Amino acid sequence: MSTATLSGLLEYLYGTLTPGNMRWVGEHLIEHAQKEEKEEEALRPYTMEEINTMLDEAEADFDAGLGIPHEEVMRKWKERLARKEQFEMAEAV
Repeated sequence: MSTATLSGLLEYLYGTLTPGNMRWVGEHLIEHAQKEEKEEEALRPYTMEEINTMLDEAEADFDAGLGIPHEEVMRKWKERLARKEQFEMAEAV
């Protein structure tokens, strides 16, 4: 992946994930990197209790104003795509 692609993905994640979910992703990425040298482990499905806990945390974060509404994220994403298309068209000329 290019640096621009990774930067775009990171920016998208910052705009869509709650702080709690970002922390969770970061912790699991670090954990995964540390386990990389060890034998690979099979993924296990979440329990309903874990899913409900994650949903409760996400809802609490959103209620506390820590989330970004879907409509705003989509508006920003469309604006970014439009700028990218304009840039690509300008390069093609």
